[in-house]
Amino acid sequence: MFTVRIVTPRGLYREFNTSILNVVSTEGQLGILRNHMPLVAILMISMLTTVEEDGRHRYAISGGTLYFKDNVATIMTDAVERSDEIDIERAQRAKQRAEERIKTIAEEQDLIRAQIALQRALNRINTAK
Repeated sequence: MFTVRIVTPRGLYREFNTSILNVVSTEGQLGILRNHMPLVAILMISMLTTVEEDGRHRYAISGGTLYFKDNVATIMTDAVERSDEIDIERAQRAKQRAEERIKTIAEEQDLIRAQIALQRALNRINTAK
């Protein structure tokens, strides 16, 4: 087991021990085990999975940074929700709003924002399933 710390702008979200941490980085999927070499990775909007003492857990993250050293993984992200915390109806509404915005947007920057919002909503929905 090793320690995972998930930090948001609001502070420490959660600290726990896991036997494996699976994340999606800009370089692809990473599986991190105890005694992994030091690592810094940019994380995508994605689901991360862990195998903790009480079982397997899924988290929806809105991208971020992973720093692993000395058997401590620190994940810094703007937003995180464990699968059992996700309000699926709210995520579905966010998905619908993002899809509607994408259909009506003319400016490229607004389109990018709407596409990111859609990615986040879909990630939350998939993580909650």
